[in-house]
Parts: sequence; structure tokens; C-alpha cells
Amino acid sequence: MIDTSAGVTDAHTRPLDGPLVSASILSADFARLGEQCVEVLEAGADTLHVDVMDGHFVPNLSMGPAICAGVRRAVDAFIDVHLMVTDPLAYLEPFAAAGANHCTGHVEVLDMPLEFRNRCHALGMSAGIAINPKTPLEALDGVAEAFDLVLVMSVHPGFSGQSFIPEVLEKTRAISARQSSTQRLEMDGGVSPANAEAVRAAGCDVLVAASAIFGGDDYAGTIAALRGGGRD
Repeated sequence: MIDTSAGVTDAHTRPLDGPLVSASILSADFARLGEQCVEVLEAGADTLHVDVMDGHFVPNLSMGPAICAGVRRAVDAFIDVHLMVTDPLAYLEPFAAAGANHCTGHVEVLDMPLEFRNRCHALGMSAGIAINPKTPLEALDGVAEAFDLVLVMSVHPGFSGQSFIPEVLEKTRAISARQSSTQRLEMDGGVSPANAEAVRAAGCDVLVAASAIFGGDDYAGTIAALRGGGRD
């Protein structure tokens, strides 16, 4: 097991030296998942991102708590779980038990967003709220400020390897202007070295990348390019 425990529990505390890069294991080789998690962390990734899909809210099925628990056994790193599911509340306890440090649910399905946040906190996790590309910004009114993190989807959720939707950057800038200094702004979907500068300029300080990292051979070079001159 690689020990990255320094700063694990506070990985979503805003750093002074650049944005965080979160490696999404959706594009990892599941035959050697633990090994690849170690490799991307040693290459400079700050956190690991676990995309959970239920085949209902999004048209795909992906990993559950057992995968999260396997990652936790392999590494002592911050695990950021993205719940692309119809009933996010039902998944919080299983993922907390599996070692997740953070869970994000979607504004499109959270009828009681404060209950979701409060439950995350009670379970020892930070809480995020996500918004899809087609969802109006107004859906976050009176909600976003209650969360530790806002996640802007820059693809239509469901599958890795999609093309980045640049129109979401306008929404991102508007969210960034409203956030406090203790909140994080994350982007997920098609993020790569080619668009990372625009993503950072829009205010994002957590960049999630899946195929951009795991689809190449130079993990360290890709992660450094995504970060854009922060930590070495």
C-alpha cells in the first residue's frame, strides 16, 4: 500500500499552491486497479475519483462500494465518490463504510439536498452537489452555498472518453463568482491538457480526468499539464 496519508482527510481544503488533480478510475484497467491507483498517486495525482452509475439516472452501470473498498485497501488516499444515481442518499452509508472521504450527489435528483449534506457530514465525509450541462444554473440557487464542493459536468454523464462541452465554462464562471473561499469547484468530463487552462481560468480548483490520464503512458506529465504549474 502506498501511504499518502498526509493531508488525506483535508484534501478538499483549498491549497495555496495550485489546483488539485483527481484521477478518475473509470478509465483504469480494472485487472490491475490497485496497482494503477498507486501509480497515478506516485505520479502526482492528489485524489482518486470514483464514478458510480446506476443505469437509471445515467445510461450506464459502473462500480459500487466493493470497488471503493478495494481502492481503500490499496491506497491511503482521498477518495472522491461521484454518485450518478437516482437515490444518492441510499448510497452514503455503504460508501462511507467502504472508505470514501467525500460524496457528491446531483441537484437533478436531490429533493432534500441539505439532508444529503448533513448525512455526509454525520458519516465523516465532505459533501458535493453536481450539475449537468443542460441543467440551468438556477437549479443551484439557495443550495450550492451549503456544500463543500460544486461539481460541474462538462459532458453528459454516463461514459468516459466523451468530448468536452465548452459552453459549460460560462456556468462555471458564474458559480465560481458566488463561492466562498472554503468551497471547491470541480469539473468532470473530457478534461485534458488541451482544455485545462480554460477550466482553471473559469475558477475550477479540482480537475477530474479519466481517459486523459489512464489512456496514456506519461501519468506524471499529464497530471502536471492538468495542474498547470502548481506543485511539482
